[in-house]
Amino acid sequence: MAKQKHFAARASEYLNRAEKIKNLIDEKKAAGTYRELIKIENGSIGHGYESVFGRFLDTTVTYIHVEDPYIRAFHQCQNFVRFCELAVRKCHALSKITLVTTFDPEDRKNQITRLEELRKSLLSKLISFNISFSDTLHDRQILLSNGWVIKIGRGLDYFKAPDGKFVLGACDLELRSCSETTIDIFHRSHLNNDIT
Repeated sequence: MAKQKHFAARASEYLNRAEKIKNLIDEKKAAGTYRELIKIENGSIGHGYESVFGRFLDTTVTYIHVEDPYIRAFHQCQNFVRFCELAVRKCHALSKITLVTTFDPEDRKNQITRLEELRKSLLSKLISFNISFSDTLHDRQILLSNGWVIKIGRGLDYFKAPDGKFVLGACDLELRSCSETTIDIFHRSHLNNDIT
């Protein structure tokens, strides 16, 4: 009986701490001062899209704007599809995704074919997908309509190639080895109106 009371008191204490942390984050978010910096080490695993920034994709997101100059090669387009799959699963009110990228100088036709196939697939979920190309784009960022900004040094392509097609990490990015990169996540409440 004493153990139960002890564990109940500890659980209550942890819940109170979690609530205080949540309130602090909400206050900083509302003030536009919340910032999270994630450093991914070279060769580390456990940094798939869902675990790194999936918690910012929620039912309040209606629109996602992605700027990434390297959604070109086959594996980069696959990474973008994985990102879109996560967004569709978590953002139930999602109606629009935009992508700004650069043309693949060696395989423009296949790049466009892949992105058009994704457009049709998203449309089947009633999500519009607009693509534009820039010759000068360098920075990489994801802007969410709920005010979150995700800046990834390497963009969505921060995973190393798997060692084979039938190895752990070939399909599940949480098990894939990463290249070194930094991810900067912050909230700006005024972005809600700026990215429509």
